[in-house]
Amino acid sequence: MKRFWKRVLIGSAVSLLVYGTIVAGLIAFGTAKPPAVATVITKPFADIDTRALPALLRYKARDGVLLSYREYPASGSKLAVLFHGSAGSGVDMHPLALALQAAGYAVLVPDVRGHGANRPHGDISYYGQLDDDLVDLITLKKPLFPGSTWMIMGFSSGAAFVLRFAAGSPTGRLADRYVLVSPYLRHDAPSVRQAERGSKPKQSWATASLGRIVGLSMLGQWGVHHWDGLPVLAFPVPANVDDATNAYSWRLTRNFGADDDYLGDMRRVGRPMAVLVGDSDELLDAEKLKTEFKSQRPQVPVTIVPGMGHSDMVTRPDGIRAIVSAVIVTDGS
Repeated sequence: MKRFWKRVLIGSAVSLLVYGTIVAGLIAFGTAKPPAVATVITKPFADIDTRALPALLRYKARDGVLLSYREYPASGSKLAVLFHGSAGSGVDMHPLALALQAAGYAVLVPDVRGHGANRPHGDISYYGQLDDDLVDLITLKKPLFPGSTWMIMGFSSGAAFVLRFAAGSPTGRLADRYVLVSPYLRHDAPSVRQAERGSKPKQSWATASLGRIVGLSMLGQWGVHHWDGLPVLAFPVPANVDDATNAYSWRLTRNFGADDDYLGDMRRVGRPMAVLVGDSDELLDAEKLKTEFKSQRPQVPVTIVPGMGHSDMVTRPDGIRAIVSAVIVTDGS
């Protein structure tokens, strides 16, 4: 009997050692090279005229950190919160914020934690912290806008994050409606353009360190999250742009985006929702995106804007006009 238990213990120890070695190897060596700069995506943001950019403000999150945002005041009773996309900052939403302000919306544009003026870049403290940050901003600002209707709008990965927030309980009830612009739902979603067999994709937005992601996921199954701050995604943004975020940690990657069950999130959203995407989007197939949403929520309007690429939707006049028009139609003004 003693020999039996000795063999069991030795076998278990060897198995754990092998498992730990595999995980350690994946985490240490399962990395990928940064991608080349995707000018077609980044240049429209680099060309934004920032002369009328409001000064940065700060609000205190529940952990005591002062997070940055900008405010575009208006005299009406409507308020919009705009979320930028992955690797970006609130400056990217400046043209759209000005247009909504002109349409009578007060606008709040936060830099997502780990982005823009919030340092360090590319990481958060725990999964779910971005949701907490948004709740803190709403809790701070709602008493200052009594009787206002609240709209939360996101672009690209920011739209995917907004979808997840909208589907949450009770977070989804904190706003009156949600707008998703060019939502990048998941890397493997049918709406994300994939490479044709034997060819390169039209445009890739991020390079994933798949080995490291697998290793960290294996550790996560055992409740170990100590190394979740390691970078796992690299973005094709210029290295010399101070506001840009070049890489994401594993916990930020998981938090700033949609749930794994993003289709379920579409069904769970309890507030009015609208979706807009350009028909020339370099990253997304607009028709497939429409099919995804219509398969879960047939009543959700999905507007495909002619001639607009991914970044065009929030930087070019035609894309911005389409968003403002859709917002005005759905709010009845």
